[in-house]
Amino acid sequence: MTDKYSKVVLAYSGGLDTSVILTWLKEKYDCEVVTFTADIGQGEEVEPARAKAEAMGAKQIYVEDLKEEFVSDYVFPMFRANTIYEGEYLLGTAIARPLIAKRLVEIANETGSQAISHGATGKGNDQVRFELGAYALNPDIKIIAPWRQWDIKSREELLDYAEKNGIPVEGKRQGGSPYSMDANLLHISYEGGILEDPWSEPEQDMWRWSVSPEAAPDQAEGLELTFSKGDVVALNGKDMSPATVLTTLNELGSKHGIGRSDIVENRYVGMKSRGCYETPGGTILLKAHRAMESITLDREVAHLKDDLMPRYASLIYNGYWWSPEREVLQTLIDQSQNNVNGIVRLRLYKGNVTICGRKSDTDSLFDKSIATFEDDAGSFNQQDAEGFIKLNALRLRLLNKQK
Repeated sequence: MTDKYSKVVLAYSGGLDTSVILTWLKEKYDCEVVTFTADIGQGEEVEPARAKAEAMGAKQIYVEDLKEEFVSDYVFPMFRANTIYEGEYLLGTAIARPLIAKRLVEIANETGSQAISHGATGKGNDQVRFELGAYALNPDIKIIAPWRQWDIKSREELLDYAEKNGIPVEGKRQGGSPYSMDANLLHISYEGGILEDPWSEPEQDMWRWSVSPEAAPDQAEGLELTFSKGDVVALNGKDMSPATVLTTLNELGSKHGIGRSDIVENRYVGMKSRGCYETPGGTILLKAHRAMESITLDREVAHLKDDLMPRYASLIYNGYWWSPEREVLQTLIDQSQNNVNGIVRLRLYKGNVTICGRKSDTDSLFDKSIATFEDDAGSFNQQDAEGFIKLNALRLRLLNKQK
């Protein structure tokens, strides 16, 4: 028995999948479809999605520029924790999903829609991320996931459906990218095609944003990032909004071949998946943030953050941004950033980000008079170290005697 909905909100890109879904929803549920297109810096025009949605009969169409909110409320909070999943992935796709889920639920409330819908497949992580977020924000929301319901099994069948139903698909059968790609201001990802063989090297013309390190300029480029409470607020002394900071770092990083990665990751649904990523600005940001924390964070606070980070990363990767445990961790992380203020100097060169200096006029814990190898004028009594070492060696000595 098919559920009855008078109105459904669809996360709509204007591409093949969601255009087919728009038609399929109207056909299956005899409902009005509200489309929502988010501009989170994917680098493509989003306004054509509005025209396409209108042509396909959508009466209510939301096209929203969410770039600043995406970086300030999702990307920056994540980077305050130096977040990286399984040692390599900077979570570019995962961190975008909570924002989209939030707006889907809000638009459903605004328009009186009973359900939301998305184009994520039944094999991937995104279905989990969208739906966990939606249920956390509205426990009564209904969710329609066509890839888990319809009998379409392949891209060819999608194209056949589109042709049969008069859905415009420009040049999709010939050429085009062999990869499934996702882009936003933090990254662009590639899956599918030859990447499904983890032994196959990515083709050089796959990469969309960055030059290869080999082709990067022979001249290094320096820059300075100013931090306030753990977030970058200026580049080379010029104040910038969060989205402008990340956009500029992406341009600089891409120019110098920074931020490419080739990863086999463990999906939450249980399988291993191979993906390639370009995260130029995020790679620079992570390195700079750790450098800033190195002189402004207490040792045990820094180590505690490092202990908690893998758990925090898994929460984001698995779709638990809106969970109470993530919010509790975020409170701790944000509290730790109160004194992460100052300037980091970096150099970009052929795929590498090198820290050249860091300073904080107000919050540095680095005391040259104590750390120096020269005459410390009595600021540190080196004889104190003997008792410190003997106390810490006590258990080791006792253990050896027992043996």
